[in-house]
Amino acid sequence: MFNRFKVGRTLDAVYAYGCDLLFEELARAICAHEGIDLRFNHLDTTSFALTGEYVPDRDEHAIRLTHGYSKDHQPDLKQAVLKLLVSQDGGVPFVSKSWDGNTADTQVFQERAEALMSAFKDTPSPRYLVADAKLYCEDHAAAHLAPLGFITRMPATLKVVSQVMSQALQQDTWQPFDDDTRYQLLELCHYGMAQRWLVVSSRAALERAEATLHKATQREYEAITKPLLHLQAQRFCAPEAAQEALAALAKRWQYHRIESSHLTQYKRYAGKGRPTPRTPLKAIAWQIQAQVHADDETIE
Repeated sequence: MFNRFKVGRTLDAVYAYGCDLLFEELARAICAHEGIDLRFNHLDTTSFALTGEYVPDRDEHAIRLTHGYSKDHQPDLKQAVLKLLVSQDGGVPFVSKSWDGNTADTQVFQERAEALMSAFKDTPSPRYLVADAKLYCEDHAAAHLAPLGFITRMPATLKVVSQVMSQALQQDTWQPFDDDTRYQLLELCHYGMAQRWLVVSSRAALERAEATLHKATQREYEAITKPLLHLQAQRFCAPEAAQEALAALAKRWQYHRIESSHLTQYKRYAGKGRPTPRTPLKAIAWQIQAQVHADDETIE
């Protein structure tokens, strides 16, 4: 008979065996029975926001619900992190594990890479791990990624990434993928691993970049206007001081430049009233006016 007591005993048995382990064994058996291709394994994490305390009865197998990077855009709530390994063939999840709410993707990917190293050795066909840029970390790349076949996006924080992109733009040896996408293949050694990198250029990415750059240029111009007005209202004791103040202000600009500037001289005489040719000169002040335009060369 199927009743709540049997359900309770079953759930207790699953908990004692290990929920993640049971899920993985069942999923792998189903994949083998259905002929699911597991050569390409996609790894990623997500987070689930929760309400309430959820205090466990005991600490065994328990994860900690706490604040972390909220991927469902609810940073005010505590959360748990879920890791999934999914097959490219059909998008079938076959590895699942829950983590503390403040666990970083780098830690998750490192642990998964260590586990896959031993698992991939026992498979007759090559296996490949596919993940985002958090997979590629200098601290564990050589130790954990070198023995694996992996596909990832290179982190934009790496200096070599911008160098490779600049090289691709200079060489201009693009291969067409379709009407809107082209690529270049480069072979290099990084972190002690021989790798093949693809630099991809697409019309959609270019349009997104142009829109982002246009907004950044507009924001910078709006930020320039007020400090420039204040500078032009000041009077300086020497022309050099006015030019240096303008140059210091322009040094902060990324997308704009000074098109032209003009100095105006203001003489101050001793005494009151209209000065005569014999009235002694007390001081000379200088006021600077500048014309600012977008730096087309830098923007391009």
